[in-house]
Amino acid sequence: MDTVFAFFKKEFKSFFVSPIAYVFIIVYLVVTNFLFFQGFFIINQADMRGYFSLLPWVFLFFVPAITMRSWAEEKKVKTLELLLTWPVSDFQVVLGKFLASFCFLSSAILLSITIPVTIMVLGEPDMGPIIGGYVGAILMGAAYLAIGLWVSSHTENQIIAFILGVVATFVLFMVGNPFVTMAAPKWIVPVLSYLGLGNHFSSVERGVIDSRDVIYYLSIIGFFLFLNVQSLGSRKWE
Repeated sequence: MDTVFAFFKKEFKSFFVSPIAYVFIIVYLVVTNFLFFQGFFIINQADMRGYFSLLPWVFLFFVPAITMRSWAEEKKVKTLELLLTWPVSDFQVVLGKFLASFCFLSSAILLSITIPVTIMVLGEPDMGPIIGGYVGAILMGAAYLAIGLWVSSHTENQIIAFILGVVATFVLFMVGNPFVTMAAPKWIVPVLSYLGLGNHFSSVERGVIDSRDVIYYLSIIGFFLFLNVQSLGSRKWE
């Protein structure tokens, strides 16, 4: 566990060695606040459903921007080969990177606390759905991160890692969309509906935390972290 924490601390600090992390957080907060309040005063309802409905699309671009450098940068500066020779397991390295990215994204999400505070000043919102929405948003963001890290492990070009990360998360988000399932054979529709990231966030968007959705997100995280470990293992074998 000490090894995982050491990698986590190194990776988390690396986010803040340049102004990019601060710019990312500021842009994220400005974009989400602007988009939410633009509709909030029109709907005139004291809840955050509009905010949470935006997050899957905002994460689609912001999360790959977090993960694109994770492995691509290691490959580009030739430190990955050195890293793989250390007496640590691939899983410990992958977990350390994932936890660092997860804490960074969670920090950005929780800094939007100004939104529920503003809503409480203007009205009397039900805090249960808001808290549930934040929990669901963090779980969904973690799933996006696991996918992005796996994509980054296959290239040394950060731009390519970003583009492929956007494509991969978009495909997994849209695979269960009615637009896709209506054109698919009936026998595969239940599978596509279950696999779609968007379907499992629909209830979370309303602040309802279903154990099936939690299990789904944890499964996606575990599956793509496993693939990440396997991609490192194959590189070591080469």
